[in-house]
Parts: sequence; structure tokens; C-alpha cells
Amino acid sequence: MNAIRISRNDRAGARRIDVSFEFFPPKDEAMEKILWGSIERLAPLSPNFVSVTYGAGGSTRERTHATVKRILGETPLTPAAHLTCVAATKAEIDNVVRSYHDAGVRHIVALRGDSVDGAGAKYAPHPGGYETSAALVAGIKKISSDFEVSVSAYPEKHPDSATVDADIDMLKAKVDAGANRAITQFFFENDLYFRYLDRVRARGINIPIVPGILPVQNFKAATNFATRAGASVPAWLADRFNGLDNDPATRKLIAAAVAAEQVLDLVDQGVTNFHFYTMNRADLVFAICHLLGLRPAVDQAA
Repeated sequence: MNAIRISRNDRAGARRIDVSFEFFPPKDEAMEKILWGSIERLAPLSPNFVSVTYGAGGSTRERTHATVKRILGETPLTPAAHLTCVAATKAEIDNVVRSYHDAGVRHIVALRGDSVDGAGAKYAPHPGGYETSAALVAGIKKISSDFEVSVSAYPEKHPDSATVDADIDMLKAKVDAGANRAITQFFFENDLYFRYLDRVRARGINIPIVPGILPVQNFKAATNFATRAGASVPAWLADRFNGLDNDPATRKLIAAAVAAEQVLDLVDQGVTNFHFYTMNRADLVFAICHLLGLRPAVDQAA
């Protein structure tokens, strides 16, 4: 059953809000239960798509494939499968792409990926593999032009990029290779997104640049994640969580308030599409979507 969207009203009038959700494949039975509970909770909001992350290791890849195929088979959701260039030849990656196509997947999130040696290690292309995410996009489109391909974008630049301009050059290369949409790394200051968007548009890049939103489930974990991703954590955000290490109930309220403040400000400045990094947890994301006007149709019929 489709969600009812009660678009947020502001000075510009009613706007339709669209969302997508990102999950990661579970490592064990307990995490699998949490994941599927979150998917069931968020599915009635009728997201544009849900994406499933993809790691460098063989077992992680298999879990991604299994999760994507289960979403296809057991839910009304449209899955987008992540794919990276890491630790695989072109032939191996092409086989994954074909297997997704055969299974009915028509949306891939194409990423370079991080070094198999872990965060901070210098990335090196796999011998015989795709050297860049732009090359990966071109390879996917060569296999089938009916794939929708999303790529990454970095308002504060990728940690491996020398400059923001070099980073935008890479985004332009991905667009020229056939990318349909870019999803940003998460950010906490909306001005970062809008400044980046101005620079991207000035380069003639006109695909949607969807803001990635990370509701802060755990401040310490989010800070570590931000450090690895090259995203800044403003002092005001640290201050809001200060003193709450042993108070999970208040932390959750603060997290909801912070994320709601961010997304509603983006809406008021004209943004209508959001990608949520759920961390496989539904409550905060569901609450934010409710504030954005997304309602499960069953709620309206009650």
C-alpha cells in the first residue's frame, strides 16, 4: 500500500517530498532481525528505493546479494544494489552486474570503494579491475543501458581528493559516463551542501544531487564515521550531546531534534529529495519522515 504524502507547506507552497533509505547487510541472526524489523517499519512510507551497501570481502558481498534478492522477493520495495571497484577484476564485477540484472535489479549505486587495508590506507586499483568509479559506471551502462546508476558526491570533498575542484572533476566524469543521480556524503551544516551545489551546477552538472542525511543514533560512532569519511562535526553538535553518555533516552530525543531541524531547513530552502543513512535503525528516520509529511496510507484510513 502506497504512502500518502502530505507535502510540507512554506512560502513557496506545497512540495512533494521523496525519500530513499540505505541499509547494510546483516552479519548474524540478531542483526538480520533488526534489519528486517527496520525494513518492515519503513516500507509503508513508499521510498523511491532502498539501497544495500557492499563491502570488499567475499562474505560481505554474498550478504549484500542475499539482502537485495530478499527485498525483491518479499517486499514491494525497489532495491538499489551498491557495487564497488575493490578487490575484483572487471570480469568478476561484470558478472555481478549481470546477475543483478537477471534477478530484476535495475538500480546500482556505483562507488570506487575504500582500500581493503582499511581506513587511511592508500587506495590502489585491483589488477585487471575498474580503476575509477567513472569507469565502473561506464561498464554498468555497457552491460545494460536500462540500469539506473547513482554515484557519490562529497560536499567537503572525498578524503583522497586533493581539492574540491578535483573532486567535482571526478563527479563530472561519472556523469559523462552515464550516472543518473548523485547522493552526497552526510553533512551536518546545510551551508556546505548549498555551496557545493552551486559549484557543481557551475560546472554544468545537472543531475539530481540528493543530500545524504545521517540521524545521529550514537554520537561517538557518528564522529568516528565522520572522521573516516572526511565529514566535519561542528562544535554546536558536540555540545548538544555533551553529558549524555549515560542517558540514552535524552540522546534519542536530541538526535531526533537535530535531524528534524536539518531536514526541515533544507525543505524550506527548496530541497525535496532525501537519502537517509539508516544504520539499520528505523525509529529516528520514521519520525523525521513523519515531520516531512510522509504518512503510511493505513494511518489515514484508520
